[in-house]
Amino acid sequence: MERAQERVSADGPAQGAQASATALELLVHGVGGTTPQTMLNDPSTVRISGDDTAAVFRRAEDVDAESRPEDYRGRPVPEAYVWCNLTSGNSARALWLLLLPFMVVNLAHWMRPSTRGHRRTVRLYGLLVRLAGLTLTVLLVAAACEVALDLAAWQCAGTRACAERHTWLGFLSPALSHDGWWSAPGRRLALAAVVPAALTGLLWYLSRRTWSAYESVRPMPHRAEPDEDTSRSALGSPGFWYGRRLVARLRAAHTAAGLLTVASAVASSAARHDRLPGGSAVLDTLGWSLLATLAATALVVLWVVCRRGRSENRLDQELDEHLVQRLPLAALALLLLAVLYAGWERPGWHSTGRLVGGGATFGGIAVIQGALVIALAVVARVLYRTRPDRRAALRGLAGPAVATLACALGGVMSGGVAQRVSDWLDGTGTFLVGPPVLLTWQASVMPVLFVVLFVFCGWLARRAWLLRRAELGGVQLDYPSEPRDAARTSRIASTRALATLTDRAPLLIAVVAATTLVLGAGAIVGAQTTDEAPAPAAQDAYAFVHGTAQTAQALGSWLIGLGFILFVTWGRRAYKDASARRTIGILWDVGTFWPRAAHPFAPPCYAERAVPDLTWRMATWTRATGGRLVISGHSQGSVLAAAAAWQLEPSDRKRVALLTYGSPIERLYGRWFPAHFGPAALTSLHHDVDCWRNLHRLTDPIGGPVRLPGDCGPEVDRAPLKDPLAYGRTAAHPLPAPILGHSDYQADPAFAEERERLLARLRPEVPLPRPAAAAQEDPGRSSA
Repeated sequence: MERAQERVSADGPAQGAQASATALELLVHGVGGTTPQTMLNDPSTVRISGDDTAAVFRRAEDVDAESRPEDYRGRPVPEAYVWCNLTSGNSARALWLLLLPFMVVNLAHWMRPSTRGHRRTVRLYGLLVRLAGLTLTVLLVAAACEVALDLAAWQCAGTRACAERHTWLGFLSPALSHDGWWSAPGRRLALAAVVPAALTGLLWYLSRRTWSAYESVRPMPHRAEPDEDTSRSALGSPGFWYGRRLVARLRAAHTAAGLLTVASAVASSAARHDRLPGGSAVLDTLGWSLLATLAATALVVLWVVCRRGRSENRLDQELDEHLVQRLPLAALALLLLAVLYAGWERPGWHSTGRLVGGGATFGGIAVIQGALVIALAVVARVLYRTRPDRRAALRGLAGPAVATLACALGGVMSGGVAQRVSDWLDGTGTFLVGPPVLLTWQASVMPVLFVVLFVFCGWLARRAWLLRRAELGGVQLDYPSEPRDAARTSRIASTRALATLTDRAPLLIAVVAATTLVLGAGAIVGAQTTDEAPAPAAQDAYAFVHGTAQTAQALGSWLIGLGFILFVTWGRRAYKDASARRTIGILWDVGTFWPRAAHPFAPPCYAERAVPDLTWRMATWTRATGGRLVISGHSQGSVLAAAAAWQLEPSDRKRVALLTYGSPIERLYGRWFPAHFGPAALTSLHHDVDCWRNLHRLTDPIGGPVRLPGDCGPEVDRAPLKDPLAYGRTAAHPLPAPILGHSDYQADPAFAEERERLLARLRPEVPLPRPAAAAQEDPGRSSA
């Protein structure tokens, strides 16, 4: 491509005018990825731009297409943009499973309702989500502290029978090591602190590594466009796809928060012992001073998270280097001081029961998360009422609901790990006290949640059955002249009915979030009022109540264990198996489209690389050749295509036509992210590009119509494509035609027809870019 562009510029305006007759079709694949050979339907392809992560390919015979415009009259030059390695590459991506709650809470940031004005309320919404993300970091590190410090170092190493079962803990056991140097409780805690500190370091490393590869890719500079009526999406802002500064600030704050959590767990236990009668006055003073310093540093972390959000109206290339470097280092220094303080000799200090403070920590995190979610729901409702959108998921409450699920995922993961490690260390259930009571209560309410889900799934199944009956008549109307085949009609109708279940996802999220919030509150109340697990707490109640509590506790522990085993198995398989890794990549394709605005440890945003790639490719083509361009996106590729079109200059955007198929741009993104893909934003995109056509099928569970209001709707959406193409055997289809659903849209003749319409609509001659001297007179234009 570089060689072709050099030819255009070297041959001068005459050659450029001749090349303007050449059209380009830029293909963008969807989730799961594919090969350039499949996209271009040619076994011989050449990478013309990009690297091993994401690149643009052409057929070998089309590499020098710009120099032979006469060979491409009546047909476009096809190119394929392949971006699947951005999400499903090497085996290290299996570690991203640990980041699932962080990814979900980051999605909640982008789900705010569309609004007019109310900038302070919008900022408050983002602040609440960032605080929820901070609690998830503290929760994960606190779970690691519970496992390493409490269960292993404090309880198991302090109990002779447990240490004898696990000989690797023998040097930490006072009985087995004969009061060795490491057997002192404070030193055991100091040594065990390596585990949660290493986990925090791993999260920091993953975030920094991906930050260098994703957030550091600069988008094409352009001027911010006027947005008086707030109709255009913020995705077109100059700094939207460049969140380098915010992610660096949040990474520093969350890393410091994790290290401070470990330091507090180590220092608070020793300080509590020093406050007892007979304790050392010097150590007591040091303990209070250390805890006060930890609290002050925690306030600084909170200030960093609250102070600054995203900068989207300009390309912010600065970094808060002193803050980014010094805050984590300060937290690390405090952790080392806490380790030295706890490791000091304290005669008469023995470990008994649970490590004090664990239950209060988990309970406090749960209460704070519940308060943040409720406050977020109030703010979201206020924003929604300023600009109601009936298509918006959950009437503007999608963000709070998803934030609730993120907190629930964090609780299940932390509780599951603690419960499984406790069962592993204490196989008979007689040696250890176990994890905090709240974690047991949280596990015990899971069977109730599964019962609610089972009932809801039964209701969905009934709805699907009723829809299938209704679709039977629709199938007969779509194939009126075909002989009836009951089995064939039933399969088509069932596929259509199942495809509509995607539209029930908001209701499912609402049911799960509401149930989780209620059950979580009940678990907190039960743990605080009884200070016992559900079964012992109900021992004096009626036999039915006691039996139900025992069943719920046992079944909840089993479900937690099963979930933990499946999680570890899936991660291990993804590490070794490329196909399983690609399946996980599909999950990230959907969940990591958005930049990391709420949590720096979330999986990286691949769009911060893909959108600039597409923007640069489209802009350089239109400016170098003055030619026509159709960007053709399937599934998630259609969302990337729309985002890239928003990033273009208005003059370049008018030379581009958009063809989407199997697109979730309204069905999923428009409903769940109305502030960025709402009706006003999509209508503005339709008016800004030269033309937009969208293809969809009734059998597609992901793609759907764009549903623009007014006369714009039919201009964009074509009538649903027939699927299958033929009902029975025909001369054109001698074998039974498959039901394609979400795949293979290019096999439908409508695809080629719509592409030809778009190419014919685009003007064959476009004025060439202005000379360099004229561009210098307009600094805003030349900077682009």
